[in-house]
Amino acid sequence: MAADRICVGAIGGAFGVRGEVRLKSFCAQPEAIMAYAPLYSEDGTRSFTLRITRTVKNGFAARLSGVETKEQADALRGLKLYADRSKLPNLPDDEFYHADLLGLPVFDTGGAPLGTVRAIHNHGAGDILEITAPGRRQALLLPFTRQIVPTVDLTAGRIIADPPEEIE
Repeated sequence: MAADRICVGAIGGAFGVRGEVRLKSFCAQPEAIMAYAPLYSEDGTRSFTLRITRTVKNGFAARLSGVETKEQADALRGLKLYADRSKLPNLPDDEFYHADLLGLPVFDTGGAPLGTVRAIHNHGAGDILEITAPGRRQALLLPFTRQIVPTVDLTAGRIIADPPEEIE
């Protein structure tokens, strides 16, 4: 996948029998996903225009270009959709696209390495950074708050964290 694309949604499978798909948007304003079209598959080999037809539980029903049948829609189940970064809004200084944080090294406030951001989770109470390091049996899970993660320096390609002593 091109580094200049960001994952903005995923297909949950067919919705109905006329080629609509069940769409989950990862955008802060979910319906804004239409404005970022064309959307691409992860490998960039397929592109789609998108039209949301209605709101459904946990997402939208939508029409994708080139998808006319239930079977075609079902074949897209699990497909992640990517938008060109240039079409996405610029973020304030204290907000980041998850794709920009993945793989960044994390250091404590004294400069000691804590590991690398492997994943970002959100179970409803805010983002949590999953940090892995060689020799550490379990991943370090840090709340992604200004208090715990005071510095994200994308230019230098690093994160500075101040984990509470009980989770170090």
